[in-house]
Amino acid sequence: MSLLPKTTADFGSTEYWNSFFRKRGKQAFEWYGEYPELCGQLHKYIKSKDELLMVGCGNSKLSMDLYDVGFKKITNIDISPVVIKQMQEANRTSRPEMTWCQMDATAMTFPDETFSVVLDKGTLDALFTDDSETVLTTIRKYFSEIRRVLRTGGRYVCISLLQEHILREVVDHFPANHFMLRIVRCPEAGSRQQGEDGGGSSLVVFAVVATKFKALPMRVLEVCLAGDQMERVQQAEELVAAIASAQKAAMVCNGLARGSIAGMAEVSIDLFHPNEKNVPRYTIHVLDQAPKRGSGKYAAFIVPQGRETEWLFATPAGRQKLQQSANFDRLAVVTLHRGQRYEDLDTVKEELGESVKSLAPAGIQGTIPYLSIGAEVGRRETIHSGHSALSGDYVVEEVVGDNGRLLRRLIFLANQSVVQSEAALRMARVRGSRAPQKVVDPGHLACQHHLYMTIGVQLAMKLAATQPTPPIAIVGLGGGGLCTFIRECLQQTNITAIEIDEEIEQIAVKYFGLKLDERLRVVIDDGVHFLATEANRGAHYTALLFDVDSKDPTVGMSCPPAAFVEPDALANARKLVGTDGIFVLNLVCRNDGLRETTVSALKRAFRYVLSYKLDEDVNEVFYCTDNERLHDATSWQEQLRVAADDVNKLAKKEKLTRESELIDLSDFVNALKI
Repeated sequence: MSLLPKTTADFGSTEYWNSFFRKRGKQAFEWYGEYPELCGQLHKYIKSKDELLMVGCGNSKLSMDLYDVGFKKITNIDISPVVIKQMQEANRTSRPEMTWCQMDATAMTFPDETFSVVLDKGTLDALFTDDSETVLTTIRKYFSEIRRVLRTGGRYVCISLLQEHILREVVDHFPANHFMLRIVRCPEAGSRQQGEDGGGSSLVVFAVVATKFKALPMRVLEVCLAGDQMERVQQAEELVAAIASAQKAAMVCNGLARGSIAGMAEVSIDLFHPNEKNVPRYTIHVLDQAPKRGSGKYAAFIVPQGRETEWLFATPAGRQKLQQSANFDRLAVVTLHRGQRYEDLDTVKEELGESVKSLAPAGIQGTIPYLSIGAEVGRRETIHSGHSALSGDYVVEEVVGDNGRLLRRLIFLANQSVVQSEAALRMARVRGSRAPQKVVDPGHLACQHHLYMTIGVQLAMKLAATQPTPPIAIVGLGGGGLCTFIRECLQQTNITAIEIDEEIEQIAVKYFGLKLDERLRVVIDDGVHFLATEANRGAHYTALLFDVDSKDPTVGMSCPPAAFVEPDALANARKLVGTDGIFVLNLVCRNDGLRETTVSALKRAFRYVLSYKLDEDVNEVFYCTDNERLHDATSWQEQLRVAADDVNKLAKKEKLTRESELIDLSDFVNALKI
């Protein structure tokens, strides 16, 4: 026997509800939860002395449960005379003070300002089937009647799913008519919804609390989506966005509760404060793996501030490795966002509690373990923020990295998961200062791929041994990390860095310790234009390096921009290094098709092309040359191995790397690809 309407329009008809209640008989039908799930919110806004009107009561037990715990002044109305007769008969003896009336909620016959509370559990949703003009006319009559029968200071309390068209009408109507509007999530009610398969539902239940005033000097909009903390928002769109976010998240949580996503892509959810809809407070990545004997069911891992850009936490592959190490069937990896303030790890855990719980697989009982690195939430301090006309907003920030080392980073806010430049800091005495100051430590390898790019420069220098100070060109300055490393490691070089953004040069000098002198200069120019100009004038460079990032995050190749691997740009690169120099490219490409296209272009431009893919990074370093002394692949690989050994020794001598950062020579040679 079907108890669902054939069309949503039926929800508003007397005939449908009469038929519904005849079929159902005396069995109560509870939309959106029962009294135990709703009482936590209802008792905040309804007091025992209130004169309460329950609209669209149906055969719900809610008003009866309220009566039984001390709310005696309750009037129930419903459009269906069938259900009113049923409820009168059922409650005549046991609840003699409760009133039942057959009445249309859009045309009530009560005098003005009769009630202090109007309670609506699902009636608004039943009436508001769509946003057609006919339905809107009915809803506005309904709201007008609520305003009329409510006393000043009275409250309209509505339990609803708040579909978008309903929410927008609520947000438009009540504040405009001098109601303070508050929307509160009812998590216990939502958790009780059941699907046909017995699993939890993605429905999210809310309590709308609209309090009537004679006049309000300004609109008051409040929302609470978790816990008891109420957030006041300034704009209606902020409230709408917050509700939509909770609803979408519930759909995801419902799917995660129903089954495993092992073997599938991870699921990611951003968590926002309602009044900060454009700035996420947390991002949670959920991963599943096939259940293993002896492994835990579920845990959350909190990534300390400043560590979120590391491979282990910043990439899907890294997070998979983290999950395997943590040995849990499901792991929620939580990252904390810049622009937010976090008190301590315990506060973060408390704040995340409900969200982490909602992402658990079915059947999880008891406390969910939280994992992290150490017992601190991490430290992040912004020491400078600015705007580049080319790169957008950016920050220079200091974070505590691995082993407690203080790091300074340049981050473009358009791509916050990528560290554009990094330098280590140490305390040292500076001329003119009595106390030690933070200074950039040149003996820190910020990016592992810089070490491998330096191999190409070292080999080029050996092949051009007749030049005492071979000229090196590096397209892409950033914070100057690669330039500084090559300058300190290979001290015979003469370096020209090409940077399109003048702002970046100033940042590199002021915050990242870049030293400009006769051995290192910066040219402000578009890299592609520089290549063409230099090639036309017949310039020659012993080594030419591309380490330039793309400003377009939508493409699958973030380094270099596509223009740098076009045929003309590569032809100019080939002219600049000639028949004896080496061209070195740092490629960051997640799109296999784009990578293959780029590799083909390199092979068309150069006779010999070898590449090395870094294990825990997305960087792939390409070595390209036409040098006939490297007459076969074996010779090419051997020469690169010798150059790598040289770089290891020089970097170690100049204290530019830690022992763990040195090149594994056998791995390097074996991983070189033609």
